Amino acid sequence: MDVTDRPVIGIFGAGKVGTALARLLVASGYEVRITGSPRQTALDLLVSVVAPGARVLPPAELVAEADVIIVAVPFGKAGTVPWEDFGDKVVVDAMNYWPPVDGHIDSVDADERSTSEINAARNPLARVVKSLNHLGYHEMEDDSMDAGSPLRRAIAVVGDDPEARAVLARIIDDIGFDAVDGGPLAAGRALEPGHPAFGRELSSTELSALLAPAAHLAA
Repeated sequence: MDVTDRPVIGIFGAGKVGTALARLLVASGYEVRITGSPRQTALDLLVSVVAPGARVLPPAELVAEADVIIVAVPFGKAGTVPWEDFGDKVVVDAMNYWPPVDGHIDSVDADERSTSEINAARNPLARVVKSLNHLGYHEMEDDSMDAGSPLRRAIAVVGDDPEARAVLARIIDDIGFDAVDGGPLAAGRALEPGHPAFGRELSSTELSALLAPAAHLAA
């Protein structure tokens, strides 16, 4: 996929984050596919109300049609997502590890890698990018602004594949934010809960300054 192409977006997770992103993406002219929990009843009706324009598909069909996949399920449910099918896809890890919600996961607590590196290891062929996790779902729509606005909020993009970062950066710009290239996936540590960039309204200059020492934070 060329960085100038307008990709089809697939979203795993029809909760508040997934549907907020679906609304923004549809409003920006993207084709959006979305899937939710098998226990989420009347998903078609829900999406038609909260994210009109997005198409509900089973996971396998979503993967087949999507160029970019956003994983927006609770972190503790990450293992239910079919990572094995994501080879050569741009995959956006928008999840956060929240022990109060997910419980303490000993293997994650003991792992020195960022949570996105842990998820990326589920399929080394996936082009994993960490982004869209360090602002709240309500802020996604409230803070979206036209390009050039002096108050435009920044969203970081980190990943080991430069082209994947560029693809997502364009999407972020289209939905109303300034994208900041944060470098390799290990730098995603700076975007996680408890770290400097998480939950803060920052300009691209301010966010870039916080990401600069990300290698030390990930060490």
